[in-house]
Amino acid sequence: MPQSSDHGPVREGEGEAATLIDTVVPPSDSSSYISVPSAELDISSERNGNNKPSVAILPHSNKEWQSNATSYSSIPDHPNTLLATDDGPLILGAVPFSLDGKHSPTHNGSKITKILLLVALILLILAVLIAVAVVLQARRAGFKRIMDIRAFKHRTAFHFQPDKDWMNDPNGPMYYQGYYHLFYQYNPVGAVWGNIVWGHTVSTDLVHWRHLEPALKGDQWYDIRGIWSGSATTLSDGTPVLLYTGWSEAYDQIQSMAIPVNKSDPLLRQWLKAPQNPMAVVPEGYNSSQFRDPTTAWQGPDGLWRLLVGANTGDGGTIGTALLFKSIDFQAWNFSHSLHSVPGTGMWECPDFYPVALSGTLLGADTSTHGPTVKHVLKISANDKLHDYYSVGSYITENDTFLPESVNLDAGIGLRYDYGKFYASKSFFDQAKRRRILFGWVNESDSQEANIQKGWASVMSIPRQVWLDNRTTTDLIQYPVEELNSLRGPEVSSENVTVWAGSFVKLDGIHGNQLDIEISFAMPNRSVGLQPPELLAESGQLLCNQRGAVGNTKIGPFGVYVLATDDFRELTAIYFHVLQSPGEGLKILVCSDQTQSSVAPNLDTASFGSFVRVYESDQYLTLRILVDHSIVETFVQGGRAVVTSRVYPELALDDAAHVYLFNNGTELVTVMSVRAWNMNSVQIIPFS
Repeated sequence: MPQSSDHGPVREGEGEAATLIDTVVPPSDSSSYISVPSAELDISSERNGNNKPSVAILPHSNKEWQSNATSYSSIPDHPNTLLATDDGPLILGAVPFSLDGKHSPTHNGSKITKILLLVALILLILAVLIAVAVVLQARRAGFKRIMDIRAFKHRTAFHFQPDKDWMNDPNGPMYYQGYYHLFYQYNPVGAVWGNIVWGHTVSTDLVHWRHLEPALKGDQWYDIRGIWSGSATTLSDGTPVLLYTGWSEAYDQIQSMAIPVNKSDPLLRQWLKAPQNPMAVVPEGYNSSQFRDPTTAWQGPDGLWRLLVGANTGDGGTIGTALLFKSIDFQAWNFSHSLHSVPGTGMWECPDFYPVALSGTLLGADTSTHGPTVKHVLKISANDKLHDYYSVGSYITENDTFLPESVNLDAGIGLRYDYGKFYASKSFFDQAKRRRILFGWVNESDSQEANIQKGWASVMSIPRQVWLDNRTTTDLIQYPVEELNSLRGPEVSSENVTVWAGSFVKLDGIHGNQLDIEISFAMPNRSVGLQPPELLAESGQLLCNQRGAVGNTKIGPFGVYVLATDDFRELTAIYFHVLQSPGEGLKILVCSDQTQSSVAPNLDTASFGSFVRVYESDQYLTLRILVDHSIVETFVQGGRAVVTSRVYPELALDDAAHVYLFNNGTELVTVMSVRAWNMNSVQIIPFS
């Protein structure tokens, strides 16, 4: 095979060495060569100690060297010089030369040794660097796998959430040409708040969702910094209109609108911002940085369109208010006055205003319905407390004001939609089934750093149907939409289960992180009546945190552990406490306790809860619990109270996540019935 040196290919030797020497062609750089008279090269056939042919150069004096006119052959002065004979192999760098013609093998060997040591050192360094890189890469890959596993195991399976990145408020839900549309606050480039656009998803059943491209992005002076929350309104001719808050280049909050490019497209994939935008700017005397989130518009008896925008006023902005705007043509809007205000409640975000039927029917009412057959709900999201409050009352159409049924249950100080993690909710009237549907934003209970690592943040609540509790005319009832039942697997049930004081009972045949559980407890024996809970709404959570699931009273705490390991290192407790103060009736407290929900650090593990209204005619205390990996939604007494929690189990996963009935009170508890289902997953994919 041909070999090569730094000066090009050299053939394997055949014939006399002198022949090869005579044919060597020196490179252009002659400094790399010494000239030797060809006649004085002695090619010896005498074997040396290594039985290799040798080549010798006859010595000359410097004078003889300079005066000799004999022709010279050029031999490269290079360690890779190759010589060959007819009876031996090539000799690579066999003979070093010096100007005096003397052989100096020791010097050359030392040089080669140094070169080899240098090469070895370089190779060693490269090997170490490669090894370090491999280890670091493996660690990074391992860490990524861990984070991927954590991100996956805490992602929900039947709640809506984007594939990745940040989500918050639900916006503009509506039903249009066979599809339910849900828009939402979305950051498409990260798992933290910022760069907000309107995400968009559609469904035919409120359960199976498909992603669409964002509907609205900031590209005008009045919304360049973000497309904030808003609503959808369907006009008399069937045209849907999106109303939203734009965050302007001057950092002002301004109200604008958009209409579909193609009304015949049931997916409403393209939207056009109205040329007359902005439709409403902050009125004089109010703060342009506290003026946002327009409601669905409605028509009054005079035919004028109306909508509300959240704001605050007063010293320090402590008075929450809903500002009323009117329009005759839905294009030009004028500020009228404040529909309603409540001192001490701070900024009102995401207001909602809608009618509910007085008859007790589960049917909803179109947003423009008014009159003696309905009450109205004013809901606000209190920015100071990050809770959603509602008040049921009367809409006085003559002067466009709201009068709550009870001043103690006014907006911002009374009843809440949910006594856990639930905020910035939005409702809509479902024309297809004549019902009102509610969505809420359920944020995380871990850290921002954890959100960034897992690549997503926030979940949308299960859509809830909302109607008026006609026994009170002050309370709403919320319950998961009936379509959710389609995800149930085979039923596991038990009846008449006795749970003795200080004991627990494992529910066999049901486990996992995707569950729907319905439990009915026998009503405790009582010698006194029940106390109404209106004034106790805010104190419930304090008592849940103080008492916990392990402290005991005569009746309770009793309830259910979900996402529980067999050694109880992890568990989430949902339970009742039956309390009585001297001279008062019984009060029923319901709690969702996260204090033992995870062994992971840096989590918000506060307990949530509320007193719940229970009537003398009620035969049971009931819970419906939806478990979906990192979210637990609890509906109490058929939806008279709701508590939503976020949990992040590390051990209670899949087959290791069990369900237990427990009783930490001093009297036995009877479970009249328990029904449970594993829930199937919903794959949320882009619309094709």
